Amino acid sequence: MSELVQSGSGFILQEDGRPVAEISYILDGDTMTIDHTFVSEELRGQKVGEQLVRKAVHYARENGLKIVPACSYALALFRRHKEYADVWKQ
Repeated sequence: MSELVQSGSGFILQEDGRPVAEISYILDGDTMTIDHTFVSEELRGQKVGEQLVRKAVHYARENGLKIVPACSYALALFRRHKEYADVWKQ
């Protein structure tokens, strides 16, 4: 069973209690800098990274934060998904 949980400064996707994907960020005031995403080899190509970025965007919206997508994967998604413009600190 998969579960997406908040852990410290990030979110981790766990399968049967084992971490298989993660996104991490740094908070500085009202700015959330996404600095890393990782998806295990077995889950690549299944849009798991997108799920993690969506979770971070949702968290930012709920908490009044702006996001700096410093990670190249997150930046690519922000460029592709115009609906993230409200939280993108450019």
